[in-house]
Amino acid sequence: MAGPTTGIFTRSGRASQGQARFASDVDEWVLQTKKRMTAVFRLSTQKMITIAQTTVPYQDGFLRASMVVLVNQSPPPATRREEDGMGPYTQAYMQVAIANAAAGDRILAAYTMEYARRLEYGFVGTDSMGRSYNQPPVGWVRRAAAQWKAVVAESVAEAKARSPSKAQL
Repeated sequence: MAGPTTGIFTRSGRASQGQARFASDVDEWVLQTKKRMTAVFRLSTQKMITIAQTTVPYQDGFLRASMVVLVNQSPPPATRREEDGMGPYTQAYMQVAIANAAAGDRILAAYTMEYARRLEYGFVGTDSMGRSYNQPPVGWVRRAAAQWKAVVAESVAEAKARSPSKAQL
């Protein structure tokens, strides 16, 4: 099933479909410096990706390994197959991919396995190979994106705890 990928997209702090802007989700302490904004933006995005990766519906690894993380790039097509010989996804890959992202950048984490959209949104019908499906939607990516505000709040608390200036809070 070629076509758009399934994933989490954050731009200026919005996660997926129409979530609140990042700046409205953080507190005054974070807004005081661009460095704090960027740190909380990266940490929040990492947490969102981790939530999606830990709730992938199948644990065999092909779907999880198909995730790509890109900054300010368009989503790739969902054309990967199990035979493509993908290596395993790692947290380090995700962290390196977004290490230079700044608040306001567009971070995209997308599943590129050909059946990712069918699992996320469901599919009833016959595919291009003549196979019939009645696949109910799993929605693991949408459930992860729905947690955006809580993830940002958790990231703000974590950033404050790590801050050398926390005595001034």
